[in-house]
Amino acid sequence: MTYPSTQLFIDGQWQDAADGRTLAVFNPATGREIGRVAHAGIADLDRALAAAQKGFEVWRDVPAIERARTMRRAAALMRERAEAIAAVLTQENGKPLPEARAEALASADIIEWFADEGLRVYGRIVPSRSLAVRQLVLKDPVGPVAAFTPWNFPINQVVRKLSAALASGCSMLVKAPEETPAAPAALIRAFADAGVPAGVVGLVYGNPAEISAYLIPHPVVRKVTFTGSTPVGKQLAALAGQHMKRVTMELGGHAPVIVCEDADVQLAVKAAGAAKFRNAGQVCISPTRFLVHRSVQNEFAEALTAYARGLQVGDGLADGTQMGPLANPRRLTAMAELTRDAVEQGARLLAGGERIGEAGNFWQPTILNDVPLGARVFNDEPFGPMAAIRPFDQLEEAIAEANRLAYGLAGYAYTRSLKNAHLLSQRVEVGMLWVNQPASPSAELPFGGIKDSGYGSEGGPEAMEAYLNTRAVSITNV
Repeated sequence: MTYPSTQLFIDGQWQDAADGRTLAVFNPATGREIGRVAHAGIADLDRALAAAQKGFEVWRDVPAIERARTMRRAAALMRERAEAIAAVLTQENGKPLPEARAEALASADIIEWFADEGLRVYGRIVPSRSLAVRQLVLKDPVGPVAAFTPWNFPINQVVRKLSAALASGCSMLVKAPEETPAAPAALIRAFADAGVPAGVVGLVYGNPAEISAYLIPHPVVRKVTFTGSTPVGKQLAALAGQHMKRVTMELGGHAPVIVCEDADVQLAVKAAGAAKFRNAGQVCISPTRFLVHRSVQNEFAEALTAYARGLQVGDGLADGTQMGPLANPRRLTAMAELTRDAVEQGARLLAGGERIGEAGNFWQPTILNDVPLGARVFNDEPFGPMAAIRPFDQLEEAIAEANRLAYGLAGYAYTRSLKNAHLLSQRVEVGMLWVNQPASPSAELPFGGIKDSGYGSEGGPEAMEAYLNTRAVSITNV
């Protein structure tokens, strides 16, 4: 199965970096180099920024209905090409082929939803205190946008940003992940082939710190959107603030899972287990801190352990694989350190806890029970296939632990009680809470966190607001 090397996309053209630099791309299932990706320098960024400004000046004046038609063509191309794109995504990211296929297909749904939402960017007429005055509120696109996206969902994390920006009338320059470059390039290609004008969409790769330090302060860029870790997000938000740039930040999480005394334990295991080991746990909204009522702790732990042990781990391209490798060797080191720390502090290892083989970045699905609050896994985002279980006696105790950390991205709860569900919805401090179900983000719902997990939304009508200026215009009839 072939893997394409990836170029930059600047001013409507696929091209190498001006100085010819490239970076290696590795398959995490084998550890072998499978391709190269162009490494942009400052000269490339300058050309990309000039193109983004030119593209914005064209795209903002395209009627919303025409923008929607172009976006719908891009969505159709993503559906047509989903199988080929999924194979590329699995090779560079490691996730099982069905997960990669689902990510490619879901991008089409997201594009179409935002295409339609762009038709509903309404201003308003405000009644005036004088009949001689007409007062208007206008919504205009903010301008060229710089987007920084991660490797764990290299299509999904770009398409949410890009679709909202294009539907609003903005242009966007994407700095996509060097580890997984070909899948986001396939998404950009779909928009280019659909007829998006030159410069409206750009794509670069290179040194992340160098690119962000150059793009964010640049006067062409009017908005910054970033998905990644909380420490890096804080740095980029601070830099954007120095230059009065609007930002959307979708940052790290450490999602609590509250399993109440009256929960359907089998449902909780099935739903939370699927969410936990999706993409080998390398998901910002992955359930991580399992807070289980003491009366059902053993039942839940035993069932989740059986679930974890039953997972088929292997190359994402192989038939039957349910969990692929971790993205890079650094994640293996992190898993080993978190496991060792938890066990040394008194946690019981019920499943996993070790690397699988010597080739590739494979790690056993890991279950830890009776994890003390001081263990690192209960304080630092694990970002891997590791579930940490701790009992509680009163629901208020579980809610307090759920809110203890500075993270506030996603949370999960399982209960048959409407009273409990109501209390949880009021008191658990997260941007997204799923009750009695796995994570089910959709284009029409807000997607984002609170507290140190960021601010702004990448879903729902709220996502559009970040790409729009709101202006007041008052006209007197003379």
